[in-house]
Amino acid sequence: MPVHVALLRAVNVGGTGSLPMADLKAICEGLGFADVKTYIQSGNVLFRSDLPAAEAAAMLDSALQEKLGKAPGVMIRTGAQLQAIADQAPFPDAKPNLLLVVFLREPAPSDALDKLVAPDGEEAQVAGAEIYIHFPNGSGRSKFKLPAAKPGTARNLNTVRKLAALALEMEG
Repeated sequence: MPVHVALLRAVNVGGTGSLPMADLKAICEGLGFADVKTYIQSGNVLFRSDLPAAEAAAMLDSALQEKLGKAPGVMIRTGAQLQAIADQAPFPDAKPNLLLVVFLREPAPSDALDKLVAPDGEEAQVAGAEIYIHFPNGSGRSKFKLPAAKPGTARNLNTVRKLAALALEMEG
């Protein structure tokens, strides 16, 4: 059975979308997903399912809507996809914790960077359904704006690498 890595949007960040990871695991198991594992408190869950990624994402999003009152948005990638995303990261001199990958449900539009506001030297690059953003001074106080990233969910490069490793390990 294939391993899916689900990345939830707006869960356990800034006090919004509070969801204990034990509840997330139980929801996934209730949907029939197997070998469910969560990683850190920011809405990352790995599981096995024969369902296509889009169908698994829709089921999980719907179940989370029932639990949270609104669908947070779920993006799914495989371990191999996450590894490729990590390997192809631009900005080679960026510290991994300062390089965020925004995961989108579909490829970013061709004009995704047109409304970019990067007052602190931030850099962004689009690669299909991911947007890489380098925050040289950290993202905490940044005034960076990129409307195309809004529907996505971001993970730093360290987290992407760890999720890739966990998924590939599950695949055996």
